[in-house]
Amino acid sequence: MFQAIFADSKHESTSPFDFLRHLQGCHKGDNLKDVHKLKKYLENFGYLSYKNHSHADNDYFDELLESAVRTYQLNYNLKATGRLDADTVSKMIRPRCAVADIINGTSRMWSGQNRGSKSIHTVSHYAFLSGEPKWPASKYNLTYAFLPGTRADAINPVSRAFQTWAENTHFRFSRTEDNVNADITIGFGSGDHGDGSPFDGPNGILAHAFPPTNGRFHYDAEEPWSVAANPGSFHLETVALHEIGHLLGLGHSSIEGAVMFSSIRPGESKGLHGDDIQGINALYNF
Repeated sequence: MFQAIFADSKHESTSPFDFLRHLQGCHKGDNLKDVHKLKKYLENFGYLSYKNHSHADNDYFDELLESAVRTYQLNYNLKATGRLDADTVSKMIRPRCAVADIINGTSRMWSGQNRGSKSIHTVSHYAFLSGEPKWPASKYNLTYAFLPGTRADAINPVSRAFQTWAENTHFRFSRTEDNVNADITIGFGSGDHGDGSPFDGPNGILAHAFPPTNGRFHYDAEEPWSVAANPGSFHLETVALHEIGHLLGLGHSSIEGAVMFSSIRPGESKGLHGDDIQGINALYNF
């Protein structure tokens, strides 16, 4: 589940996150239309959890919401005011991965320096998924298959992404036509596509993947996708690199240059960053 990026001007008006624009500047004590949508946004990505549903559904900017906004700002290296300022809106409105940044709204999303990096000169900002799920040592040779209906131009970019991860880990990936028994399956879906994590249309959630050993990875079919890093579309291979990171157990990084950063701009491409490689090495003790 992946969720990231300023949409370019061509797509700005159709983003499901557009409600954030008119909330810019709001802060604790305000009561404004669509604050409940801000609460839902932060709940979806792990920053907020209300015990009282009436508080979650109203438009009052309360202390719990202020704390959640502040935690989001800390994770994205913004000034931690708890106010929905312009810089915070510009981050939140980006198209992104559906996977939550943090769990239970109580902590920073990065956990790397708690595990001991192999580089004593580098501060790590990678994170692991909740519970640190990972593939057992007996499953370092993983098979993957494309689901029926997968667009043909996605096959090679996804395969290259698997090869990139193989070159930087102990994992080996081989393609199979058996999408029933494959360890990992890849496909495209739109709206409610049956996995409990519906997509929301263009320029919102781009893709998502499930943690080990679930092995499912879905692109949102309604997004503009491309093989090359073309302006106005999202790069298939870069998003595959990100989602495969989740399939292996990585969470989101707070480093914007990392492929495990939660968002990607139209036309942007990335390779694996040192932080991504440190994270996977730390998770599996490679």
